[in-house]
Amino acid sequence: MRGLEHDAAGWAWQSAPYAALVADVRGRIVRANDALRRLLPRAVPGAALQDAVPVWLARAHTAGVVTVPPPAAPDRGPHRHPPAGPQPACGVIGGRVFEARPVAGPDPGVVVWWLADSTEFVQLSGELEAERGRTAFLSEASNELLSSLNPDRCVEVVAALAARHLSDAAMVILPKEGHRYPVAYCGPGGTVTREKLAVDVRLVPGLAEALQGLPSAPSRRIDPAAVPAWMARDLGEPGSAMVTALPGQGVPAGALVLLRRPGRAPISEGDELAARLFAARAGAAISAARLYAEQAAVTETLTRELMPPRTQHLGGAELAARYRPATATDLVGGDFYDLHPAADPGGESLVVLGDVCGKGLEAAVLTGKIRNTLHALLPLAADHQRMLGVLNEVLLTGDRDRFVTMVLASVRGEDDRVRLRLTSAGHPPPLILRSGGGVESAPTQGTLVGMLDDITSTTATVYLEPGDTCLMYTDGITEAFGGPLGDEMFGEQRLVEELEGCSGMPPEALTERVQMLASEWVGGGDHDDMAVIAITAPRATAGGGTAPAPRSVRPPSPGRGPA
Repeated sequence: MRGLEHDAAGWAWQSAPYAALVADVRGRIVRANDALRRLLPRAVPGAALQDAVPVWLARAHTAGVVTVPPPAAPDRGPHRHPPAGPQPACGVIGGRVFEARPVAGPDPGVVVWWLADSTEFVQLSGELEAERGRTAFLSEASNELLSSLNPDRCVEVVAALAARHLSDAAMVILPKEGHRYPVAYCGPGGTVTREKLAVDVRLVPGLAEALQGLPSAPSRRIDPAAVPAWMARDLGEPGSAMVTALPGQGVPAGALVLLRRPGRAPISEGDELAARLFAARAGAAISAARLYAEQAAVTETLTRELMPPRTQHLGGAELAARYRPATATDLVGGDFYDLHPAADPGGESLVVLGDVCGKGLEAAVLTGKIRNTLHALLPLAADHQRMLGVLNEVLLTGDRDRFVTMVLASVRGEDDRVRLRLTSAGHPPPLILRSGGGVESAPTQGTLVGMLDDITSTTATVYLEPGDTCLMYTDGITEAFGGPLGDEMFGEQRLVEELEGCSGMPPEALTERVQMLASEWVGGGDHDDMAVIAITAPRATAGGGTAPAPRSVRPPSPGRGPA
């Protein structure tokens, strides 16, 4: 090293911008450049490392001096690599972070230590790692918040995520309901509890403003001493606390309170930024879940009004019905049926089967309108033509592109048989399945309802003997396309042939059989709504005699009502 002072390399080393020192195997400083002396004034030649440099650097020299290999001639072989040197040491000098890298000197046991200020690098690395952590947290939060549209579950997820990633405990406070605030609290144990509290939020700084749900409302750090017991719970007096708004979609979604234990680092600006970003996602998720729940409740209420009624014994007859909408996701559609029991004992009950033009929600809306109108027209049920005429006038006040076909069936039991008055309005006529075999088409026909100013229809009276069945169906059955090649219509003739083998079948089994046949014919293809009703005259009970021979459709007896 003696010649180092007298050559250009020695001068460059002495005036290098990076601090450097040379130490021997005994831990003595051999030489220190100007930058090092400005950094460590006591680091002079001959001084012991342990007295002149920080402990971390002295220990690194003692531990690494025997591992630093001496310089060797370079090996330029294509597959040779220089031996790996020791790991750099890192520590603090004067409040700044330095990294010290060892390089073997020309003599055995002599090490040259180069020191570089890495404070900014360490800070930036820490900020980058924190940002990566925040990004990972927000990604996880988004996935979990989107996993449920249940408002209660969404609120619990928000509280649990905030407690796990942003603080030690968290509380979600929702807008006031009546005289109480719904809250969800998650403590250090990760368990979420739900309750409703009658508290004065104005006593907590920033909480009342946050509950207004405005996106511009700033986060507010709370003095730990001002945190009430109902909020701190098992933390006692927290070390730090913050409240931030949960901005909703046009309405307040609530507020989020973060609580940290004493002794933990207080909530920083970076934590506050992460909390605000999380709160924006959480508020949107809570609002979306609440809106979905409200819409689902409204839809359920409306759907319940549109759903077909439960079948029952009606007018001395046994009834069964089946309904299959055009798509699996729809609960209602354009096909419908209604059952209206007789107002007086011995009177006629009314069965309605209809098919509205179209399918899906628009058809369901028109279905609801028609069903409500028919319910209001029940006093006219004895006169099918008049009832259909008034309904036609009502529908003509709306869109004439929407129409309905239907069958009205007035049902009354007479002794051991059932009397039906059947009126078709643009709809396939009902089929009469006799218990002794044979299928007949009821002689009724008419024009569809809702398009023409004047409509016509004919009413047929049919008697069902014990075991006979009247089958009413929509064109979703007969016009179902499918078959071996998928392009053939099921058709009325095929339906009649299938029914000929179903005589004597109970109405529940018959409706299931008809719908199964149509569904199998369609396979996985598209189809229209399907509705089918079976009206059956009960068979004679034991001791009541045998059922009479099959009887054809016949006109009504005198005095039995309009034909």
